[in-house]
Amino acid sequence: MSDIAAQASLSSRAGTLLGNNLIVPVIEIDDAADAVPLTRALAAGGISVVEITFRTPAGLGAVRAAAAETDSTVGAGTILTPADVDAAADAGAAFGVSPGWDPLTAARAVERDFPLIPGITGASDIQQRLAEGHRLVKFFPAEANGGVSALKQLSAPFAHTGIRFMPTGGVSAENARAYLALATVAAVGGSWVAPRSLVREGSFDQITELAAAAVAAVQE
Repeated sequence: MSDIAAQASLSSRAGTLLGNNLIVPVIEIDDAADAVPLTRALAAGGISVVEITFRTPAGLGAVRAAAAETDSTVGAGTILTPADVDAAADAGAAFGVSPGWDPLTAARAVERDFPLIPGITGASDIQQRLAEGHRLVKFFPAEANGGVSALKQLSAPFAHTGIRFMPTGGVSAENARAYLALATVAAVGGSWVAPRSLVREGSFDQITELAAAAVAAVQE
């Protein structure tokens, strides 16, 4: 199988892993012990896919714990290097998310048979990712790059290719529905459903309430 065909297969798998989830919480965890109760709290609110980032020292342990001890689909965020791909895959992550793209990290993801959702900001990025076989990409940072209006215009020339977007960065309870109204948006990523402060406090019941409210809002 060519690298392009392999990447296309991985990209399709990443889309399948999202399932019916329209919201992918982007989670920063300071204590890996919080990973399991947090992931279960989100699932209780109707969100069964999470992205736990590698932005904190506890990130890798949190991915490992959530992947091993919950039924949710656990992704790893802030994948920046081939070593990050290895760490995420070895920890049991189902997929990875990157803020951008580089050839070495992308090649390692293919070698490891690891679905990786790369970040894009413009038309040239999209065209290059399409040429490589990607069909699911992260629009990041979404609000800083023009928000819903920009993504609507940016995706129009590519809609017929089947590419889907996961806008992240500035997405909130107030604008999530507007992004999801775009036919090319598969899901939105954001931290408002599981704020770092609530995770630190262990306020998991409140996170369940936020998740349930977010799911209800975007499904209206």
